[in-house]
Amino acid sequence: MDTIDKRLLNEFQHDFPLTPRPYAVIAERLGVDERTVVAAYDALIDGDFISRIGAVVRTGAVGASTLAAMAVPPRRLESVAAFVSAFDEVNHNYQRDHAYNLWFVITAPSRARLERVIAAIENETQLAILDLPMIEDYHLDLGFDLKWT
Repeated sequence: MDTIDKRLLNEFQHDFPLTPRPYAVIAERLGVDERTVVAAYDALIDGDFISRIGAVVRTGAVGASTLAAMAVPPRRLESVAAFVSAFDEVNHNYQRDHAYNLWFVITAPSRARLERVIAAIENETQLAILDLPMIEDYHLDLGFDLKWT
């Protein structure tokens, strides 16, 4: 990983330029050309250093979302997690050491669509989903000050 990669990962977690050509703005700040920035981000995505580049919209401001959990038999955990992750509405899932061992967030344009996703997952897996819609929001800064050794 070179200096440009490290700077892209650390310096643009916040205040990503909201312009028609954000990579050009980033390139100017880094003293490189736009193609270099795009290529570096592509390589970081291909290398699984970045899962996505995109806006984060405040929960509830647009559409509907919920935190969901399932109690999945351990022998089925990987296949159920893969099935859940295949839905565009599921933006991540993770395993927890708990009776409810698979957790994920579902985001959809409407509550009706969200409920159809839940029904589809429950129908296919024959496992119930614990639906935990947000009651009160708390803002967590998900940026990380990366330290390089």
